[in-house]
Amino acid sequence: MDTLFNTSFDSQPTVHTLSNVKLKAHTYELQESNVKLRLSLCDTIGYGDQINKENSHKALVDYVDAQFESYLQEELKIKRSMATNHDSRIHVCLYFICPTGHGLKSLDLVCLKQLDSKLNIIPVIAKADTISQPELERFKAKIIDELKQHKVSIYQFPTDDITVADTNAAMNTHIPFAVVGSTDFVKIGSKQMRARQYPWGIVQIENEAHCDFVKLREMLIRTNMEDLRELTHTRHYELYRQKRLLQMGFVDVDSNNQPVSFQKIFESKRSNHLATLQAKEEEVRQMFVQRVKQKENELKDNEKELHTKFDRLKREHLEEKTKLEETRKILDEQYQELQKRKHQCSNGSQSTLTLGRGKKK
Repeated sequence: MDTLFNTSFDSQPTVHTLSNVKLKAHTYELQESNVKLRLSLCDTIGYGDQINKENSHKALVDYVDAQFESYLQEELKIKRSMATNHDSRIHVCLYFICPTGHGLKSLDLVCLKQLDSKLNIIPVIAKADTISQPELERFKAKIIDELKQHKVSIYQFPTDDITVADTNAAMNTHIPFAVVGSTDFVKIGSKQMRARQYPWGIVQIENEAHCDFVKLREMLIRTNMEDLRELTHTRHYELYRQKRLLQMGFVDVDSNNQPVSFQKIFESKRSNHLATLQAKEEEVRQMFVQRVKQKENELKDNEKELHTKFDRLKREHLEEKTKLEETRKILDEQYQELQKRKHQCSNGSQSTLTLGRGKKK
């Protein structure tokens, strides 16, 4: 991307140990002469690094749908600001293919099939300088055959405009583009050119005999950028919009194939929504009343149990009190008897002492 837009996006390398695929998007403001471009780059981090790659495409599909949903919500507003709103929809996907020479991987086919109805896909063979020219031509043909066999739709440059029809038709035969990128400049002759320096020679990035980088740049940036944006809006976004509106319950015709107004559908859905809310409210109210009654019954049962327990304790207390009073009465009688005996004993000992003294005299 640095080579494609002749700038430096300061991207940082990422680790290959992530458990899930993540997407990292950045928006840049580019300017060349009087042309300004707001460019959003979205990088797939960790794609293909997992052992289980079954759901590797899910993060990509969810992100694309999220951008469509954001645009749809802005479009459905009463006061729309489509002219000033940042269009974050993905207009083109450069799908890089490893130059193995053995065709596409299963992961590639599954992901491309999931994305072809949501994105303009341009397949790109990366690091094309690692494969010979005859092998590269066979590799391209094999990729195209596999895409056709699995019915994967890729972006085709339009040929309906006579001004670019011949050029685009010729460029369609070069898909997938075999590209090489470099941020280094090498002096070739009297010019500094982007290239890759090897012990055996130099690969010039902008030399069409070395790679298809110039073809990709011409087709992507200069010739078909507006077509990519228009196709995203008229085809891919339109499919998502139709699907979402159908999910919301909006239709163009009724069961009798008669046109249905938006207001009628809205009022019908509003009535159904209010009826649903009332039904839920009544259900919640009944549930609340039932729980209140249940709680009241529980409180009554607890109160009854407390009264029963109180009466039992009161009865046990009275019985214990009666026993204690009887015991106290018995003890009082015993005490009186003891005092009486003690008094008798005292009187008996005094009489014995008096009698003894009289006999001594």
